[in-house]
Amino acid sequence: MNLDIYFQPIESIDVKKNTIGSICEIYNTNFPDWESSDIVLISVDENLGLPELTNLESNHVKIRQQLYNYHLAKGNKLKMADLGIIKKGASTSDTYAALEDITAEIQKKGKLLLILGGTQDLTYANYLGYKKLEQTINVACIDQKIDLEISSESPISSNNFINHLLTFQPSFLFNFSILGCQQYYISEEQLNLFDELYFDYLRLGELNHNIKLAEPYLRNSDIISLDMSSIRRAEFSGSTDNGPNGFFANEICQIAKYAGISDKLSSFGAYNFSKNLEYHEVELTAQIFYFIIDGYCHRKKDYPVGTKKNHVKYAVFHEELNHNLVFHKSPKSQRWWLEVPYPPLKDFKFERHNLVPCNYEDYLTSQKGLIPDLWWKTYRKLN
Repeated sequence: MNLDIYFQPIESIDVKKNTIGSICEIYNTNFPDWESSDIVLISVDENLGLPELTNLESNHVKIRQQLYNYHLAKGNKLKMADLGIIKKGASTSDTYAALEDITAEIQKKGKLLLILGGTQDLTYANYLGYKKLEQTINVACIDQKIDLEISSESPISSNNFINHLLTFQPSFLFNFSILGCQQYYISEEQLNLFDELYFDYLRLGELNHNIKLAEPYLRNSDIISLDMSSIRRAEFSGSTDNGPNGFFANEICQIAKYAGISDKLSSFGAYNFSKNLEYHEVELTAQIFYFIIDGYCHRKKDYPVGTKKNHVKYAVFHEELNHNLVFHKSPKSQRWWLEVPYPPLKDFKFERHNLVPCNYEDYLTSQKGLIPDLWWKTYRKLN
C-alpha cells in the first residue's frame, strides 16, 4: 500500500546535527522511506468537526520543531520517519478509515507508531488497524476519566469511544487498563463494568504515591492512548478538560519512558489538544514523545519480543490453589512476570497473555499467601 496518498507534507523544519531531527526522514517534499525506519510519527488533525477544536495544525509543527531539537544518547542507531499530517476526509469516518489503514500497514511491518492527535476517539480507529493481525491485544488509556457511557448508543466521541471499542465484533481485545483516573469523575456503574470484565484501573492517588505501579500495565499494552487532560491544569492547560488535579509533568514523562521501553508497545497516541499551545505546553508535549523514543532506544527485548528461556524462575506454592505461582525475572532488565496457566487449546491466540508483567512487590505478596489481583483477573479471562 502506498501510504503517501493519505498525507500532506508539513512545513520545513530546521534540523541541527546530532539531534532527533537529524535521524528522522521528514515529509517536506519527498515521501519518506518509512519501511526502513524503526519509529513512524504521524499527525491527525481530526476533532470530530467541533469548531472550537479546529485549525490546530500549527501545534503539530511547533511540537515537531521542539522534539527534533532534542538529543538522544550517544551511539544509538535509531531511524525515524515523519509521514506528515493525515489529510482530512470528507467526513470523520473517512479519517477513521485512513488511520485504520495506516495503522494496519505500519503494524504489518513491525514499526512503533506515534500519533499526534486530534481527539481521543481516534484511539478507536487506531485499534481497528490491529484487527487483521489475528491476535488479541491490550489497550491502556492514561486518563482522568473512563470514557464509557453506560447504556448508551450515542455516536462516537471522546467521551464514549470505549463503548465502541468494547462492542466491536469480532472482538480482539483481551485487556483494557485505565491509569490515573480520579474518583469523582467515575461512576459506580463504570467501575462495576470494569470489574465484571476483569479490566484494570489505577487511581491517580495511587500513582502519585508510587509512579512505578504503572510500569507493569504499560509493559502489558500494545496500544497506549494519552488524554492530555490527565495532566494537571497548572502544568498543562492546552487540553479540553484539564482539572486542578492530575499528573505532574515529571510523572507523565516517567510514564512515557516506561511505555517506550516496553517491548510490547506498538502504538502510542497523545490526544485532546484544545487550543494553540503556549511554549511550555509545546515543550512538555515534545518531551513526552522524546521519552517514548528514548525508552525505545533502551528496549531489552526480553519478552515478548525475545525469548524467556534465560529468565530466572521463582515458584511460590499456594495451598488454597494447590498450585505453584511461577514468577519470571529477566536478567537483562531485572523486570518481573507472573505465569498464568490456561487450557491447552488448539487456538493459541491467548498464548501471548499467559505471562503477565508484574513487579517485585507482587512476588513478596505471594510469599505471604496472597494471590496478586493480576493473576486472578488474567486466569479468569484465560479460562
